[in-house]
Amino acid sequence: MPLLDTPVRLGIQLQPQHALYPAFREAVMRLEEMGVDILFNWDHFFPLSGDPDGLHFEGWTMLAAWAEQTERVEFGALVNCNSYRNPDLQADMARTIDHISAKGGTGRFIFGTGAGWFERDYDEYGYEFGTPGSRLRDLEQGLARIEKRWEKLNPAPTRRIPVMIGGQGEQKTLRLVARHADIWHSFVGPDNLPHKLSVIEKWAEVEQRPTDGLIISNELKDRDADVADALYDSGVRLYTLGFQGPDWDYALVERWLRWRDGKNA
Repeated sequence: MPLLDTPVRLGIQLQPQHALYPAFREAVMRLEEMGVDILFNWDHFFPLSGDPDGLHFEGWTMLAAWAEQTERVEFGALVNCNSYRNPDLQADMARTIDHISAKGGTGRFIFGTGAGWFERDYDEYGYEFGTPGSRLRDLEQGLARIEKRWEKLNPAPTRRIPVMIGGQGEQKTLRLVARHADIWHSFVGPDNLPHKLSVIEKWAEVEQRPTDGLIISNELKDRDADVADALYDSGVRLYTLGFQGPDWDYALVERWLRWRDGKNA
């Protein structure tokens, strides 16, 4: 605990803001050709940086387009907001995108999810914002429903769709990680990571679910190779990098691909 005997992977989060869709289509094609492992977007309705009323697209419909466009990369939201859609609908959407991406083989969709936090989304789209506690309770109930719905759908998903949970709260979020997650997006630095992993391990004992297959994810924003190395030594094997257009910095992606390849040599 966690899973260490697995290759380092690089996920690029194409932030769905401040560009028209043709720019995203081109970026997806180029990033897959460059050799990135996973493509992410996010599940919001308004930009999170820059002009708050700037260009922005909805995440799930974009993911369905990526499922058809791509051939190799895995993909998903970093992360889906559980509050915005009925859990059974989320399960069905995920299963459908899984099949679109399979193309005669195994699907490539990753179900990244979280409790939600961006109050403007809630206010303008008519969702009840509630409290952090109420949103986490909804996520807990939602994940259980999603997993049950996956067992009922016909056709079933092409594989056990990996669940990625983002967050670091020790009383609720990390217990959900121990109960449901295949990937934990940790948001914490290398100094704090061992403690958080020990919390997950304690919850895993309560949940009676082994965590030896849990993949630890973290972000590269404003970090250098020394920090990435320290995260690697702490157990991180999936690294994510935010990517904003329309002036995409492909040289930065190339640098981190070289770092990844060095780790996997």
